[in-house]
Amino acid sequence: MLFGYVAEFKLEELWLQPPKITACFKTDDHDRRKKGDRVIIYQGEQFIIEAKSLQTNTIAYKDGQWTAKSQVDASDRRQITLPNGTTLSTTCLLVGEFDVLAVNTWSFEEEWSFAFAKNKELPRTSWRGYTPEQRQCLLATTVQVTWPPEPPFHDDLFEVLDELIQERH
Repeated sequence: MLFGYVAEFKLEELWLQPPKITACFKTDDHDRRKKGDRVIIYQGEQFIIEAKSLQTNTIAYKDGQWTAKSQVDASDRRQITLPNGTTLSTTCLLVGEFDVLAVNTWSFEEEWSFAFAKNKELPRTSWRGYTPEQRQCLLATTVQVTWPPEPPFHDDLFEVLDELIQERH
């Protein structure tokens, strides 16, 4: 858990500074209704960033590429409301609940770097306990991360943010 807080600090130190980022603040960790570790203002637009780490027991290196899984879920089961108005108790995060996933890749090469992905491009849950409609609204609880990054991940946060701005307008 402590490593996660260090990773959030490093994310802010490396990527979330002026002049490109004009505001950055941390949300309340205990407010289960709001996900996201940092809220930023970039190019006059607000974005929510969710920071995660690699699961070190899944790390592999083969043919010049690192791979691992990152857990992408809420720490506790919580009640969520789906777009159709129904509620559900789950640890899954919602599609659209934050804008960008930032996975720290320290464990690959012991250097502070991050892989960034748009929320909407992350895989959906495949758990059969959810209906097909529910699965389309819920993110998978783990995601494969590579280094160098492969889609949907990128090594440049601003590239991802610029794409999101274009999509919004």
